Amino acid sequence: MSAHLQVGLDGALSTVLDDMQKTLAELAGVLDDERTALLAADVAALDAAGSRKQALMQALEQLDAERLQLNLAEPRTALALESRWQSLLPALADCRDMNQRNGQLVGQRLGSIRRALSILTGQDPDGGVYGRTGGVQLRSRSQPLAEA
Repeated sequence: MSAHLQVGLDGALSTVLDDMQKTLAELAGVLDDERTALLAADVAALDAAGSRKQALMQALEQLDAERLQLNLAEPRTALALESRWQSLLPALADCRDMNQRNGQLVGQRLGSIRRALSILTGQDPDGGVYGRTGGVQLRSRSQPLAEA
């Protein structure tokens, strides 16, 4: 392989790793914004954070695909930059953990809303079953809440 091509591959992989590091830092900030929006029940901020998170996740997937292709094209370069890749793994794990915590918050909110709706509608919150169309069908247990 020519020296010029080798330098190009080294530079490309280094650039991909730099871009991944920047994207991970931005994703961590967006996940923090998402958590703040969840705690404040700020729908607009949650929507914005969700859209940005989705875009950043797609960017990370694309960067990782590029990284893998470059690793296959030049294993020696990949080996030389392995420590840089390894240094990104804790940030990836942190983002995964933050996303899971946010998901747990969403689950808790959803459970609270379902319980409140079950009180108002008289439906069993855990009584949903899947219908023929794949949607949840709730079994109703009709009862008066009050009399006038």
